[in-house]
Amino acid sequence: MKHSLALAVGAILVACAGSATAQDKFPSREVRLIVPWNAGGSNDIAARVLAPILAENGVRIIVDNVPGGTGAIGMGRVASSTPDGYTLGMGTSSTLSIIAQNKTPLRNDQFTGIARVSSDPLMLLVKTDGPKDIEAFIAQMKANPGKTTIGTPGTYNINHIFATMTAKAAGVEYVNVPYPGGAKVITDLAGGQIDAAVLKPSESISQIKAGQVKAIAVFDNQRLAVFPDVPTMKEKGYDVFPYGPVVQMAYIVAPAKTPPEVRKTLIDAFRKSIQDPRFKAFAAENGVLVDDLTGDALDKEVNAVQQSLNTVATQVFKGAE
Repeated sequence: MKHSLALAVGAILVACAGSATAQDKFPSREVRLIVPWNAGGSNDIAARVLAPILAENGVRIIVDNVPGGTGAIGMGRVASSTPDGYTLGMGTSSTLSIIAQNKTPLRNDQFTGIARVSSDPLMLLVKTDGPKDIEAFIAQMKANPGKTTIGTPGTYNINHIFATMTAKAAGVEYVNVPYPGGAKVITDLAGGQIDAAVLKPSESISQIKAGQVKAIAVFDNQRLAVFPDVPTMKEKGYDVFPYGPVVQMAYIVAPAKTPPEVRKTLIDAFRKSIQDPRFKAFAAENGVLVDDLTGDALDKEVNAVQQSLNTVATQVFKGAE
């Protein structure tokens, strides 16, 4: 009987050990991915396209939109969350821009890089019946100094930088109209509430195809494959990179001090999902650029972009309230 009891106890211990091992294996539940922008914007759309692919690769995510503060509110929640891999955030260059200007207490060392999701050239858009090209838009700004309205998702970010550089090209003031996300910007532009907008192709491609808005310039050194007929600001003679190149990008981070083995699991899953042909097809259709930048290499790139923005943003917004 004692022998039987010992066997029974042993079996229970083995079962419990197996159960504990199963529970401890990451991830044993859904991962919360904080997108610090409104639903319907490009970052939100990309996250939701990735979600089912990530599930196939072992990581089930719940997308949680936490807009506000040009991404600072949502990313602040990521920074203060338990570093166990179950809370991630989608960082962007827009938030790096406000970090550069000390408009948030956030710092990059509060995060550890997982994977870059996209790099997104930005475009200047107007309503379909608006100025026919960038030259006409600049002329309109000159004819209406301080009155032209340009919408941007957030403020003191890269979109805002390019809106300001457009006004500098015209030599006049303008009115920046910030929104909590790109979806509302494109809606108001199509409805005529604002004169222009600085957005990603992925935030505006549907409205462009529907004939509600049109792109008149690209803030990059080369034209976009998805819109080959839209000229760059550079080829039209407007320098929008006078203080150095800046890039709009979105990337996944975890809180600092996330365990290395958990980070590796996340990196592997996101890398495989971003390189999946289905996500690459989505990217190509929406003018989004994808690469294979993860982990420490991503952290290095984020810090490099931060250094560039430390100069660019403070120069562009020098004296701004």
